[in-house]
Amino acid sequence: MAKPFSRRTAGKGARRDIAAEITALILSKLEQGVMPWVRPWNATQGGGRPLRHCGTAYTGINTLFLWAMGDAMGYSSRYWMTYRQAEALGGQVRKGETSSLSVYYSQISKTEPDRVTGEDHTRAIRFLKAYNVFNADQIDGLPAHYYPVLSPPEDRPESVHRAAIDAFFATLPIEVRHGGNAAFFSPAGDYIQMPPREAFHSDDHYASTLGHEAVHWSGGKTRLERTFGKRFGDKAYAFEELVASIGQCLICADLGLPGELHDNHASYIGHWMEILKGDSSAIIHAAAKAEQAFGYLKGFSSEASDEQSESASENSPALKRAA
Repeated sequence: MAKPFSRRTAGKGARRDIAAEITALILSKLEQGVMPWVRPWNATQGGGRPLRHCGTAYTGINTLFLWAMGDAMGYSSRYWMTYRQAEALGGQVRKGETSSLSVYYSQISKTEPDRVTGEDHTRAIRFLKAYNVFNADQIDGLPAHYYPVLSPPEDRPESVHRAAIDAFFATLPIEVRHGGNAAFFSPAGDYIQMPPREAFHSDDHYASTLGHEAVHWSGGKTRLERTFGKRFGDKAYAFEELVASIGQCLICADLGLPGELHDNHASYIGHWMEILKGDSSAIIHAAAKAEQAFGYLKGFSSEASDEQSESASENSPALKRAA
């Protein structure tokens, strides 16, 4: 059993193990049978990633951690900010509220003599740092858009989802084969196998599953070439499933879809817990790799959009007259 997660800050002068604190929260959710990157946006404004006070989305481990924290504390707003940022917006953090963490990597340079030559050389040392943030639900007096106005998921028109789904996946240069009753990515054949689209409960479920397999595809040869064998040994496959699970939910959040997994992924929870218990930085590594995969897949949409803009410009009447 993992040590229960505590939100109390370290004592004065004590060095915080930020990675261990984050891992403790994720483990506490996994032990309850909950994948914290799956559920949270179902209860928040419009779905999607956690947002900074300026509306910029968090990335990497901050996405997972603030999703998990928001779920654990029952927050409904997507917005997080520092005490001073809340004040600048005219808000006031309520007395007695406890902050959460937003983390980032910092770097220092250390000069030391080479053991062989004796010559000084400089190496970069990266380490995690954190600052305290509060959810908008903990703050009074913010502008109205920081507080969610919830509506049932069924009120969202499916046609809007369908358009977003098709726009995202149509740009991916993936061979997708349909048929059978299993979904998987074949590294040997470099294709994704999916059951017929009509076999899924909805287009949302189809897109969620295809997103998971697309993340696997992104790690293939000639692309991101993701391998974990050296670090995670016989748990490498389970770790790749963790990356795909998180990446899948980033895609769902981006498209405004529910982050539902297909059933067999729950079987990996035990493996994920073993990995996280053995390496407190593993969840940060998984979040970074999932973010990288999402960015890679999203890049195809951006490229297609840029090409369409260039084509429209080249064919505009004004340009033709100028020519």
